[in-house]
Amino acid sequence: MLVKVGEIVPDFELEAANGEKVKLSDYRGKNVVLYFYPKDMTPGCTTEACDFRDRHADFASYNTVVLGISPDPIKKHQKFMEKYELPFPLLSDENHEVAEHFDVWKLKKNFGKEYMGIERSTFLIGKDGELVKEWRKVKVAGHVEEVQRKIENLEA
Repeated sequence: MLVKVGEIVPDFELEAANGEKVKLSDYRGKNVVLYFYPKDMTPGCTTEACDFRDRHADFASYNTVVLGISPDPIKKHQKFMEKYELPFPLLSDENHEVAEHFDVWKLKKNFGKEYMGIERSTFLIGKDGELVKEWRKVKVAGHVEEVQRKIENLEA
């Protein structure tokens, strides 16, 4: 079953970089920016994470939490968070179950090689758990600002 805009997002649980289990339902009553990214420590993913980091206080002021998800293991997430001082949880989806549920686990091509991986995507989940907006095939430049504008309009 794939998640669709206007529907309640089913609960899921993943392990965070700090070793704690995080459930989507833990954040009911807050907006949730759920962003899927391919790999820790890569240029595009680092830029995106740092853009979310730099606007973290702005998101918090709109009662919004940011959660990053990739298939990287916990230890890699920990290093990524420490190196770039990321103030929001990074969740490990090593079996890509949640990624598949959001239909972001895709066949990708790079230099003629095919492989399965994350298609950079962001989902905005409202306070009631409803999927409000989705951004697929995200280009990093300007993306976080676009997400912030959507939340500002939602909260206005």
